[in-house]
Amino acid sequence: MAYLIEGIEVKCHKQFKRPMLQPGAIGTTPTKVLCLTQVVIEDELKDDENYEDILEDMKAECGKFGRLVNVIFPRPNNDGNPASGVGKVFLEYADTENATKARAGLNGRKFGGNQVVAKIYPENKFNEGEYDG
Repeated sequence: MAYLIEGIEVKCHKQFKRPMLQPGAIGTTPTKVLCLTQVVIEDELKDDENYEDILEDMKAECGKFGRLVNVIFPRPNNDGNPASGVGKVFLEYADTENATKARAGLNGRKFGGNQVVAKIYPENKFNEGEYDG
């Protein structure tokens, strides 16, 4: 089998199967919750005013895709101990349709120079406060 990539013919001696996502695997079944990663670094969240500015920016931008029910933006602990989900933003939309639109619109966008990764997040983990997934 041969492919043409930027004017160069590439021949493959073996045919590889593409990996298939299993139904129900994390990040594949639509939910009302998205997890945004690579949005900010931990140091940006330590200052209260900076944190509030970033949170308001996220609410305004992410609200363009539909009604946001909840926004969780974990911060570092003051005592220096690790905190669950720091640097991630969790968005709960009113329905899966808006969450799906938001994922398509936010994934790959730049926020403060960082390229955002938007993933579907399991509602049960979100509701239980599990932000490490």
